[in-house]
Amino acid sequence: MPSPQRAPAVNRLLEGLPSSDLRRMRAGSETVELAFADVLYTPGHTDDSYSFLMRDRVFTGDTLLIRGTGRTDFQNGDARAQYDSIFNKLLKLPEETMVFPAHDYKGETVSTIGEEKAFNPRLQVKSVDEYVELMGKLNLPNPKMMDVAVPANMRVGYAQEAIAQRGWSVTAADAIRLIGQANVALVDLREKSEREKHGVIPGSLHAPYPDLAANVRPGGMLHELAAATGKRMLFYCAFGERSAMAVQAAQDAGIASACHIHGGLDAWKKASGPLAR
Repeated sequence: MPSPQRAPAVNRLLEGLPSSDLRRMRAGSETVELAFADVLYTPGHTDDSYSFLMRDRVFTGDTLLIRGTGRTDFQNGDARAQYDSIFNKLLKLPEETMVFPAHDYKGETVSTIGEEKAFNPRLQVKSVDEYVELMGKLNLPNPKMMDVAVPANMRVGYAQEAIAQRGWSVTAADAIRLIGQANVALVDLREKSEREKHGVIPGSLHAPYPDLAANVRPGGMLHELAAATGKRMLFYCAFGERSAMAVQAAQDAGIASACHIHGGLDAWKKASGPLAR
């Protein structure tokens, strides 16, 4: 049976697993590779949150993040349930267990249980009541893109492939050829710390993702730029997740030229695209 083609991100997640943990099967004309995991019910961020344990690594979703934990104040979140999920399930795993959260907006991809025990500020509590109090005092504002992100969550996200099918996606190789073109505006959605650590695509505008709703609405910076110049708005972020949602928001706001770099800066680097520091 031929080996299936893995996406680079999947290779990174499965690297080091013994072949006995993987199974291949035929699905029509395709070869599908299956990885087996123990399922852990870890509610708290939402009431239907799960983590998946595969030998020396655990995929924690939005329950345990790198140097953080998922917020518990909407989508049926519960701080007490999250404390139990983290302290009585995930932190009971060996300290060398690798932690892969569902996302990290700063571009980090992996930590360990030991690192999170030592350095995660939300885990430095002595009781469930202290954790509940800590989470209750965060006073986090509703995400500015909540009207986009929550419906996306409910239908398992805006897959980048779906955005591409709508014609709103550009490959990294094609994006490289667009550098310097007068009719294209590259828009970097990442935070300042990400830009400093990983570099930027030359000529990019900086419009951080948390400000997107204000920037794409009529009167906003990006909306007015597109209207005044007719430029194609080409968004990018670390891996393409934020930019995919940004494209949907911009299109909904009437910016018909909005598109994004599929795979984000990660794909750009792999395509040997230039970077400025």
